[in-house]
Amino acid sequence: MQAQLLNNLSFFYPEVAVFTTLLVCLILDVILNKKSIIVSLAAAIGLLISLYFLIIQSGTSERFFSNLLVVDGMGTFFKYIFVASTLLVIIFFGVSKEIKNSVHKNEHIVLMLGLTGGAFLMASAVNLLMMYLSLELASLSSYILAGYSKKDKKSSEASMKYIIYGAASSGIMLFGITLIYGFTGSLDLFKINLFLSQTNANNPAIIISIIMILSGIGYKISSVPFQFWTPDIYEGAPIPVGAFLSVTSSAAGMAMLIRFLLYTFVKIDINGVWSVVSSVRWNEIIIVISIASMLLGNMVALWQTSIKRLLAYSSIAHTGYMLLGLTVLNQMGLTAILIYISAYLFMNLGAFYVVILISNKLKTDDIQDMAGIGFRAPFIGISMAIFMFSLSGIPSTVGFVGKFYIFSTLIKADMAWLALVAMLNSVISLFFYVKVLKVMFFAKSRKSNSKISYSFSHYFVLAILVFPVLFFGLYFVPLLKLAESSVTLFGLIK
Repeated sequence: MQAQLLNNLSFFYPEVAVFTTLLVCLILDVILNKKSIIVSLAAAIGLLISLYFLIIQSGTSERFFSNLLVVDGMGTFFKYIFVASTLLVIIFFGVSKEIKNSVHKNEHIVLMLGLTGGAFLMASAVNLLMMYLSLELASLSSYILAGYSKKDKKSSEASMKYIIYGAASSGIMLFGITLIYGFTGSLDLFKINLFLSQTNANNPAIIISIIMILSGIGYKISSVPFQFWTPDIYEGAPIPVGAFLSVTSSAAGMAMLIRFLLYTFVKIDINGVWSVVSSVRWNEIIIVISIASMLLGNMVALWQTSIKRLLAYSSIAHTGYMLLGLTVLNQMGLTAILIYISAYLFMNLGAFYVVILISNKLKTDDIQDMAGIGFRAPFIGISMAIFMFSLSGIPSTVGFVGKFYIFSTLIKADMAWLALVAMLNSVISLFFYVKVLKVMFFAKSRKSNSKISYSFSHYFVLAILVFPVLFFGLYFVPLLKLAESSVTLFGLIK
């Protein structure tokens, strides 16, 4: 028993590193009792240790802790994303004047690690109860982070809305889990898959339970019709929080969605062909959600005057693009999702970082107030142009690579019509991304035309974000190989 526990624990080292770091940072915060870079450095070191254990686990595919969790290529890939985004956003918190001027000390670091730990568990959970608990762990940290600037009424309002939407969707999800448990007699996704493959699952209760569980996960990834909280949270919360939620929280939700749908309703035969184990056509539900997310996100973003709300609706649209990979029942679809999420990490965090730098100087998120930034701070303007073009999918950027693999996957799966819908949405998105650049480079400032200068460290961090957007846009083979190897180790039931 003890040997088995120790063996299981060896697969849990990355999570142990994250939660141990959380406790260390909490203790340091209490001891120091002031804002200090020491807490941020401790968090960064802990995340790097977790990354070390993840690298050691590469190539492993095992279930552990009584099949509550699994370690495999896909889960490890998502955890790489979580570590990278958390490390970058720690830097964002150190740069943001919203955080420097807050009355809190280092609580944001502890909360970030709590969300990251929850995200780790979401990416590995293969039991419905474990999925729910890990989602709640990540959500609780998110609620507090959204209201971090408690003296700002918008931040408090954002946090309250987030809690209300989150509680409602979590309650619906829990009810859906009880329905599946009542129908199958198990919370283990492997056993549920086995049950559904041996019986006629064309039952309204199963369909209703799927929709209910999707509502809990859907709010986490900001998909339609569960996206109502997103623009208010992005606008009211501190900008680094919006950046963190847009990548880490959404990626965790996407990982859990993939686990739930594929582990529960997909089976692989000896030839490697994927098939749905029941007559429940859940991929059709995903198609509807995907199209609705792309259309609403892109169309509403056209009318936004706040850059934070624009990026919020942009995130909703990008969720729609990612969901397209799930509509195709093969490994190529999963590979496309992983490539897209990797691209989204760099280009979206880069756009948020530029917004932080501009907001620090101008103290506004109004797009019109950014007039002339392209000439007042050339490197900032050019970097924003690169991120905007990448988000819209312009060639030679990593965003193009992500969309190319999503679209080509759909076309090879004889779903060219869906690829065409996604392409048209990409064209629409170009209008509001270019609108930002038009103001930054061609509009005259209403206040001042003086140069805006930043420190070398600001430019260095920006260069770190710009480099992968351009590098992987021109040479994406390493990213492709990592995604393909991760999907190969995806532990579906055979």
